[in-house]
Amino acid sequence: MDQTDPEPISLAASGEPCPVRWRRSRRARRVSIRIDLRAGAVVVTLPPRAGRRAGMALLTAHAAWVMGRLATLAPHIPLAAGAEIPLGGAPHTVRHVPEATGELALAPGAILVPGEAATLAPRLAAFLKAEAGRRIRVLVAGHAALLGVSPRAIRLKDTRSRWGSCAPDGTLAFSWRLVMAPDWVLDYVVAHEVAHLKELNHSPRFWAEVAQLTPHRDAAVAWLRENGPSLLRVG
Repeated sequence: MDQTDPEPISLAASGEPCPVRWRRSRRARRVSIRIDLRAGAVVVTLPPRAGRRAGMALLTAHAAWVMGRLATLAPHIPLAAGAEIPLGGAPHTVRHVPEATGELALAPGAILVPGEAATLAPRLAAFLKAEAGRRIRVLVAGHAALLGVSPRAIRLKDTRSRWGSCAPDGTLAFSWRLVMAPDWVLDYVVAHEVAHLKELNHSPRFWAEVAQLTPHRDAAVAWLRENGPSLLRVG
């Protein structure tokens, strides 16, 4: 019963339409709700034997909380001409240049997208992911050299909660959305995961390795806590 597009439902407590996505899970033991930051919707998870009535009851009981959380979300930024997308923490306006040919290009404060309008969104998404990969690989190489380690592979993902991870086999994974964060924030996340190649834990030795690589730990963690959800609202 997993639903792709949110369904607008009016909650009695507010009278305002609330975007709801229904999800059935065999592993769920009870009805639960959570906010999908990327979709700007509330997700209702139902166990196998629960019906929508149980989900609606939980939604109604927590209507004020749900609507309050949705109201605090950053505005959705589409991958479209005229949109303002951060790159390295600096705002860049998406400019469609239909008469131009070739690849996307960066200009001061702008991302220039040539070609047909219908291809703008997918080409812009591919550009952002490629740029993220390029910047992340440069940072990984520098930090890994300082610690004398080497990752098995570097992956880009579109995660909802983790900005980076290090697998036991040495594979590093990062959210491509970090390309929109300030450079020093990206640098911290990369340093954090590279340090795990030496210490796969969060021991004092691990944090000492992180401190060798970046001075931005506290500021970057605070920035991601405050501004990270807005990165999920792009695209």
